[in-house]
Amino acid sequence: MLETIFKIFKNSDDQNTENKSDDLTILCGLMIEAANTDGKLAKEEIEKISQILINNFKENPEDVNKTLKIAIENKDEPKSLHYYTSKINKNFEKEKKLIIIETLWEVILSDGEIHDFESNLIRRLAGLLYISDVSCGNAKRKALEKINITKSTE
Repeated sequence: MLETIFKIFKNSDDQNTENKSDDLTILCGLMIEAANTDGKLAKEEIEKISQILINNFKENPEDVNKTLKIAIENKDEPKSLHYYTSKINKNFEKEKKLIIIETLWEVILSDGEIHDFESNLIRRLAGLLYISDVSCGNAKRKALEKINITKSTE
């Protein structure tokens, strides 16, 4: 699974660093947006975002820390979901979009609560990314399974 994620989200070597940075900025911004939807950005959510970006997406830890810091500082600036979803729709295929939805569910579930606003955000994102309700529900189920497996091994 991790190899699949790595292949999906790593740009080819001939693309420039700016595109890689832009992808990280989009993913990080979207994850912070999802985590902050309930009005509070929990430490567990930030740690989960960092862990996902480093371990699952194979991003450089230093780049993740810098990008996360900027995204957290800018979390209250108005950025429409259309900003993120338009870039994702242009650059990612359906499989990649499903992984993003699953990852966002992991971030939302990391603090142990699902706020109505968070569920609403995921439903809106899924719609904007042309992901069906069934696929979105499957992504949530997978995220719950991952969280439960992680908790049982701790």
